[in-house]
Amino acid sequence: MISECALTVRTYECDSYGHVNNANYLNYLEYARYEFLRFIGFDYPQIIREGYGVYIARIEIDYKKPARVDDELRIHTWPIKKGAASGIVRQRIHRGEDLIADARVTWAFVNAKGVPAKIPPAWDAAGLDPASNTDA
Repeated sequence: MISECALTVRTYECDSYGHVNNANYLNYLEYARYEFLRFIGFDYPQIIREGYGVYIARIEIDYKKPARVDDELRIHTWPIKKGAASGIVRQRIHRGEDLIADARVTWAFVNAKGVPAKIPPAWDAAGLDPASNTDA
């Protein structure tokens, strides 16, 4: 299952060179991951209320081309690895057919103390598992 969301580059996200500052891609990717969780039926606000969380342990981003003000970007997110308490999602940012950035994000499911914990069956959404992804 590949989630897709869209956004438009805003002026304040750009640096003195006129393109999106690299740090803003982290915000784009975070927004898209939240939309991915919603897409697969993973109720993140409820997870937090129940004392759990999903922490990001690592992000690798390959920047391919610059994005500029008013560019319409599409961000695709899908799972590529899943264990009992962690996994990896792949995220790609496109402008039209151009690949702007390619990322791998490692996440961990944690308990109230911030310690990695096995995902409870009630929260182990099928969409977290790459085996459920027939589109990639």
